[in-house]
Amino acid sequence: MAQPGKVYLIPTVLSPDTLHTIPAYVTPVIQQISVFFVENERTARRYLKALDKSINIDALQLLLMHENHPPDTALAKQILLSGKDIGVISEAGCPAIADPGHLVVQVAHAINAQVIPMVGPNSMLLALMASGMNGQNFQFVGYLPVKPPERIKAIRDLEMQSQKKQQTQLFIETPYRNNQLLKDILDNCKETTQVCVAADITGPEEFIRTKSVKAWKQQLPELHKKPAIFLLLAQ
Repeated sequence: MAQPGKVYLIPTVLSPDTLHTIPAYVTPVIQQISVFFVENERTARRYLKALDKSINIDALQLLLMHENHPPDTALAKQILLSGKDIGVISEAGCPAIADPGHLVVQVAHAINAQVIPMVGPNSMLLALMASGMNGQNFQFVGYLPVKPPERIKAIRDLEMQSQKKQQTQLFIETPYRNNQLLKDILDNCKETTQVCVAADITGPEEFIRTKSVKAWKQQLPELHKKPAIFLLLAQ
């Protein structure tokens, strides 16, 4: 029986026009792959073309995977068993973290196909590195609930967990709701709790600041429509 193909987890940029953040060894890999699972076909095409202008985009098979469209795992299995490699590309940063790429990875493990994670920018780790918060004990919880009562409860629970375990809590929000989320954090956390806001990481308007809730209330940043990570550490 032929060896199954490999799954390459291919990093992409966090901010437009920041190709310098992608390691050089990514380009030779994408040149050898013809099947990709991608979160957004348009941005994936643009990214692959930016890595190698000579690449024939129309000859590639770009298969969709996003929040409302899980990857076709049966097809992924079939492709890997035929000996073909698969590339997985997120909308931003590293795939299979806070996106459905992990489902393709699960298929690979089920058939003993090799999974190769590639080095690249990851917003959660970059934010944690720059926050000055506890990097030995942390938890990424993804998106908080949208409805106000559930979201306020989630924020208070995270603060309580952080206080109890001295654990940094990381979470994200849809960019157009960033300002409201920060307001909810400041309205419901203790004044001594540390909050880090990390927006447009690696981009031209990169903004990473850690302050107490009390200090943030003096001056609020404008975060509307900016990709951002929020970190919280209770004192």
